[in-house]
Amino acid sequence: ARMTFSAQKCGVCFHPPSIILIYRDNSQNKTRQRTMPIRNFSMFSDCSRAAEQLKNNPRHKAYLEGVSLRQLQKLYALLRGHLQGRTLAESLEKFHQEETIDPEEDMNKLDDRELAKRKRIMDELFEKNRKKKDDPDFVYNVEVDFPQDEQLESCAWDMESDEEI
Repeated sequence: ARMTFSAQKCGVCFHPPSIILIYRDNSQNKTRQRTMPIRNFSMFSDCSRAAEQLKNNPRHKAYLEGVSLRQLQKLYALLRGHLQGRTLAESLEKFHQEETIDPEEDMNKLDDRELAKRKRIMDELFEKNRKKKDDPDFVYNVEVDFPQDEQLESCAWDMESDEEI
């Protein structure tokens, strides 16, 4: 008989370092708690790699099926921030900054890894905001009338004269 688990809540414990999962054991209809110790993790560790290793660990895989990889990465980032001496609020703020796109940032200057990270964030944001045919507020053909009498904003490239070309 295959056991099925539904993740309810997932969090991090700093002392001792561990991931705590509160889950529902559907076969016995009980809510349980599972503590997964975090070993060999330091303030220099890669949170993404650690999260993937935990999620794919044979001992925990069935329990973590309902927990997203992103959530595990966030918990590891909070633990790493704690190991670096940051408060929980500071760690949360740092994680939020890393997961937000700065529209003024020049992405041409990023290395491949950072650029891939920004693209992943943009793809996730796009999917989150995308309207699908199944959505209740989906509209097939949206028409928008833009006001013609308002002053249009101009850009610096609009100001250059044709003679400079």
